[in-house]
Amino acid sequence: MQWPWRRRKVVVVVLRKLLTCAICVIALMGLLSVRVHVFPSSKVSDLTDPYKLPTVTQQHELNYQKLSAEKKWTQELTPPHLSKEQAPPHLSKAPLSSHKLNGANGSLDFEKLWKQPSNRDFVPCVQPGSNYTAPDESRGYLLVHTNGGLNQMRAGICDMVAVARIINATLVVPELDKRSFWQDTSNFSDVFDEDHFINALANDVKVIKKLPKDLSSATKVVMHFRSWSGLEYYRDEIASLWEEFQVIRAAKSDSRLANNRLPPDIQKLRCRACYEALRFSPKIEAMGKLLVDRMRAYGPFIALHLRYEKDMLAFSGCTHGLSDVEAEELRTIRENTAYWKIKDINATEQRSRGYCPLTPTEVGIFLAGLGYPSNIPIYIAAGEIYGGDTHMADLRSRYPILMSKEKLASVEELEPFINHASQMAALDYIVSVESDVFIPSYSGNMARAVEGHRRFLGHRKTISPDRKALVRLFDKIEKGLLMEGRKVSNRISEIHKKLQGSPRRRRGPVSGTKGMDRFRSEEAFYVNPLPDCLCKRVSENVNASTASMR
Repeated sequence: MQWPWRRRKVVVVVLRKLLTCAICVIALMGLLSVRVHVFPSSKVSDLTDPYKLPTVTQQHELNYQKLSAEKKWTQELTPPHLSKEQAPPHLSKAPLSSHKLNGANGSLDFEKLWKQPSNRDFVPCVQPGSNYTAPDESRGYLLVHTNGGLNQMRAGICDMVAVARIINATLVVPELDKRSFWQDTSNFSDVFDEDHFINALANDVKVIKKLPKDLSSATKVVMHFRSWSGLEYYRDEIASLWEEFQVIRAAKSDSRLANNRLPPDIQKLRCRACYEALRFSPKIEAMGKLLVDRMRAYGPFIALHLRYEKDMLAFSGCTHGLSDVEAEELRTIRENTAYWKIKDINATEQRSRGYCPLTPTEVGIFLAGLGYPSNIPIYIAAGEIYGGDTHMADLRSRYPILMSKEKLASVEELEPFINHASQMAALDYIVSVESDVFIPSYSGNMARAVEGHRRFLGHRKTISPDRKALVRLFDKIEKGLLMEGRKVSNRISEIHKKLQGSPRRRRGPVSGTKGMDRFRSEEAFYVNPLPDCLCKRVSENVNASTASMR
């Protein structure tokens, strides 16, 4: 009578074991499929072992390799001189998988988001003409005191190289601005590769590190060169000063040379100075390269120049989204900054005209409207964001992979740069130039300089927000008259279809403007070096030795 019961017991035990095995097999297959799907490769290109980061999906990796095959930071990249340390602990976590690109318009094509604009066969052409000679005998020495932030100083230095050539001067390595808002004590050699700068310009201008001792007490004429001046001004008025003085000191360097109507060889010299001679110091180049490598380990990325810092908001008078206390603090800063001429500013009017930087919240709406999904990596190229987490919360909720130099590097790695605004800005500059997509929230000096450099290096994708048009959309969304979604996304995409860095000639003055306003309305030379320094590629069947770029 007990046999049937025992038989049933045996059957139950066997079935239970089979069921357990089946569950284990299913679970194992699930784990294997997840691993293969998310981490198809253990290879991270171009990163040495101490800095290896988790990889992204195979599709992401293949697309990125194709996008960055031609990329390089400068013509001659200095290898990193960094100690062999482990990557910062906060980077040990695997980046979010970003193979599913679902934006406001649904599933978007990966290639469309990251595709670079056609360069239409435009390539750099900065070599001087056949009649260009070595620098003439120097008639005196040009001292230069630069002014402004990093990128304002960069443009000024390159202009002063051209001025030194025009007036036959020996250029003394320029002094960097130490009195501006940032109070940076950096010298030229702290920010730039001084020896390379001198040697790279040897066939154009004689450059020395210091004024000769026998001239240190000589009478110097201090000049505020006229803004946006052409060849005749420097050859006739400034060069005539050599009859009385051996040393001319330029009190300021920004916007002292015209954007247009200069001889081709002078324009090309400006580009050689900017994109070849004015290289960052080896330690900055090395750290910048490391930051780029660490961002690239996350796949294609956007560099967002988020110009939402205290100095910018105070200068522009933009207070949208700020508290009354914050607005009053900015007004006080503006009132107490002597060289900021405009004190009373209508913030609402500024914003409606498109003169204000986008807020972090507005940037989030803009990125979503372009179709970028929430799991893309974004590098924040900026100083300290005004209001910190209070104003960044909405952007971070939309795009959680927000990285910065402070997050990508350890405290020890950043220590040499941390108290020097120009050097920290240089790191952001490098990452911004090398990013797959660059988006500035405001068209300031940094945005203009990076855009021009990216154009010079092959018209890399740079999306310039039409702030005036966007404000109208943002206001409707804020008032509840418009909902984020397909309609807003289509409108944003349509507005910016032709604002992504495609080749075009530099814009001239605004029609109807006169005097200084006419020069001020021109597109700056370093924003767009076409046509002066970019030419159509010569056909392969044309003899390269006799062909000329057109």
